[in-house]
Amino acid sequence: MAKKATSKSIASTASKILKSSKYSKATKSVAASALSQREKKK
Repeated sequence: MAKKATSKSIASTASKILKSSKYSKATKSVAASALSQREKKK
């Protein structure tokens, strides 16, 4: 199975979405999911 991780640019966008108050709960849920899949720094 291929190892998949969220790219840096997607993680950055997801972070901005979570910090903003103009997005819906569903959008923030997707953003949080993307961040949770971000590969940890070693």
